[in-house]
Amino acid sequence: MKKDSVLLPSVMPVDREQWGQQLHLCNFVNAYYQYEDIQSCGNVKKILIIGPGQGLDTNIFKWRGFEVTTFDIDETFRPDVIGSAHDLSMFGEKNFDVIIASHVLEHLPIPYLDQCLAEFARVSAYSIIYLPVAGRHFQFQIKLDVKGITLSFMFDLFNFLHKPDGVTARYCQGMHYWEMGMRGFTSGALARRFSNHFSIVKNYRNKDWNPSYNWILKSKA
Repeated sequence: MKKDSVLLPSVMPVDREQWGQQLHLCNFVNAYYQYEDIQSCGNVKKILIIGPGQGLDTNIFKWRGFEVTTFDIDETFRPDVIGSAHDLSMFGEKNFDVIIASHVLEHLPIPYLDQCLAEFARVSAYSIIYLPVAGRHFQFQIKLDVKGITLSFMFDLFNFLHKPDGVTARYCQGMHYWEMGMRGFTSGALARRFSNHFSIVKNYRNKDWNPSYNWILKSKA
């Protein structure tokens, strides 16, 4: 494959070092949900975090006593291992208990996606995958003073007939090849794609960070 080929995983724009220094509320919300979702994955000891970003997730899991390995295509974020998510050949079968890939897979060209999922299922018993939801999001919440119950209603504005290009990363300022909600990437379509390699333990919309749709998957390998 030529170096300038369009079929390459995308990386952050040139301001990624500045982005890596930022922390927002969504970073803490995202890390909290990862920690909660880990509880559905049995006796977890070894975690592979793909796309460690600002490092908050990594520090939390290490603080809680997990053995964490970080993995990224971009050396800017100083991962333990450098590589692309569709090629985990440096790891053996079931090398990890859980893989966490939060807002990572949309950076892969569509032709690499199934290969990536097969690799996840090969090297880890479980995979926690969070994906961005396309469009603009609107949410109404009603908090009831009854055992912390919150009622949440969300809807999205997006052209659901829009089909991602899939190979040239034109969407979202050249960073995302596709997003959930686009034609061919509805929750049902993704569930069918995931089911080739995983049993779906749980999937849900994150009511505390509505651009994110979360999946907990158990390997069939």
